[in-house]
Amino acid sequence: MSASYAEICARMFETPLMISDAKAAAIVGGLGGRLLGEPVTVVNALAVDHSAFQNGRPSAGRLGDRTGRIYDRDQTPVFDRIGNVAIVGVEGTLVHKGNYVGASSGRTSYQGMQAQIVRAARDPSVKGVVIEADSFGGEVAGVFETADMLAALSRSKPTLAILTDHALSAAYLLASAARSIVIPKSGLAGSIGAIILHADMSGRLEKEGVKVTVLRAGKDKATMNAVEPLSKEKRESVEAQLESVRQDFAARVGQYRSGRFNANQALATEGAEFDGADAVALGLADAVGHANDAFDAFVREMSRA
Repeated sequence: MSASYAEICARMFETPLMISDAKAAAIVGGLGGRLLGEPVTVVNALAVDHSAFQNGRPSAGRLGDRTGRIYDRDQTPVFDRIGNVAIVGVEGTLVHKGNYVGASSGRTSYQGMQAQIVRAARDPSVKGVVIEADSFGGEVAGVFETADMLAALSRSKPTLAILTDHALSAAYLLASAARSIVIPKSGLAGSIGAIILHADMSGRLEKEGVKVTVLRAGKDKATMNAVEPLSKEKRESVEAQLESVRQDFAARVGQYRSGRFNANQALATEGAEFDGADAVALGLADAVGHANDAFDAFVREMSRA
């Protein structure tokens, strides 16, 4: 074992750590085989990839609109536009931070969206904004703030959310902040709720003759891990957190779509997804239509503004 690997082992194993269990699982999954000289299986479906300065994650870069200032400095347009219509994309997996705008590696960051929203709002040459949505959702962190920013933009300028396929969960929250929503016949909207996945591998480990002991300081530290059964108390605690997110989600949707779809109706969907006609009938969307037709009509309308 190289000196560097030996040092990493000394820092990882049999040493008290102040780290989340998900991050620990990600480290072991990525380096365990090289460190121990044999394949390592991490029995944790929730390992998190969180590395400062990597994968578009700057250090404290979201505060102060660092992403937007970089584009301003380089005099690079921060959003796509057709005439006087700006286009803000909500595509792929939605993540909190990312030092880029638009979709990158199948992800869109709320950080990048916020940079676009700020500049679309303050640019007098932008008469209207289209939110192009095609996403199954993503992270809770950052989405409520971004949706509120879109709602504020909608109060100052015409906005239209055009679903080029789906706007589900976090993506629907963002789309709902537009003044109106157009959905294709085969598109999907809704999924108003939140989830956390948990894998309990303790039974499999027991069959394999492996007993894992979790030593913890703090009775609630790492209580949702894959090597121990989930306690009733922990399950109830997590479900309460998720229900709080769902209530906030429904309240925002009811606020944004005032008069068309209220918070109680949002809660009544129980996280279901609805295709074009059903989404319009319920009030989740305003019209069924082809994306290109809706976009062209909006551009023509804004050209007369």
